[in-house]
Amino acid sequence: MIVITGAAGFIASNVAEMLNQSGYNDLVLVDDFSKTEKKRNYEHLVFSELVDRDIFFEWLQSNHVAVDFMIHLGARTDTTEFDYKVFQKLNVDYTIQVWNLCVKYQIPLIYASSAATYGMGELGYVDRHDIVFDLKPLNPYGRSKNEIDKFILGQKDQPPFWAGLKFFNVYGPNEFHKGKMASVILHAYRQIEETGKVKLFRSHNPNFKDGQQLRDFVYVKDVAKVILWLMQNKPEKGLYNVGTGKARSFFDLADNTFKAMGLETNIEFIDTPLEIRDKYQYFTEANMAKLKAAGYDEPFTSLEDGVQAYVKFLQTFNS
Repeated sequence: MIVITGAAGFIASNVAEMLNQSGYNDLVLVDDFSKTEKKRNYEHLVFSELVDRDIFFEWLQSNHVAVDFMIHLGARTDTTEFDYKVFQKLNVDYTIQVWNLCVKYQIPLIYASSAATYGMGELGYVDRHDIVFDLKPLNPYGRSKNEIDKFILGQKDQPPFWAGLKFFNVYGPNEFHKGKMASVILHAYRQIEETGKVKLFRSHNPNFKDGQQLRDFVYVKDVAKVILWLMQNKPEKGLYNVGTGKARSFFDLADNTFKAMGLETNIEFIDTPLEIRDKYQYFTEANMAKLKAAGYDEPFTSLEDGVQAYVKFLQTFNS
């Protein structure tokens, strides 16, 4: 039995689908299932049980003997929320409870960290443990994820296997419910449908031209493959970056969205809002050497192919 938290959400629902495709059908899906708009993310999946996140710990204490693996992806992910108490409850305290029960019952664990822990990237984007305590996340969300990493790295008692995954800019199917926190690709697709153009933030950094701000965009199906591989192979315990290892520009992203829709590129630049301007990252790129050294050798989907696949999904879904 495999437990997946956040299972009605974006990444976790894709992970559950890939597990089904790989022959894993004894899944326990954990989330707040009162949000009916997420139902289409999981209603097609094969699973054994749905468990509400508020009663999950009681469920686990009663059913832990049957659990073979824990994939904890449930979290509050709003980078524009500045009330840390929200993240303390849902990201920090909840994950600590998950960790403690996995230690108690010796259940292997994969959990979601984030590239947001790297802040401005002053120390690079390398998934080394020795820099975690010196990282300076730019927002409460990133801080909450880094607090968990620090907590776990300080624990003597551990599950038989654990991996904390620093996700970079993930995009792909099943993120429709994320609102403003959805990927730029989804926002671009919707803008093109509604207005025929895409608005991108103007650069306020002399080292970057408008639209040339860079991110490591990683397709969600590749993220699911990494999680499946880690679950099956259990390499060295620790933190792992999950990106492509190649930064691409927002202009490339928007341009490829137009191309995938069969339209001429039409991009307009607008000022970055003042409230986030001093926290805006102009470059992120995952150093993927650690995961590769652990034995992961699957290629990552190019931005061109990923955008093409995602746009095709959106067009099919909306038809």
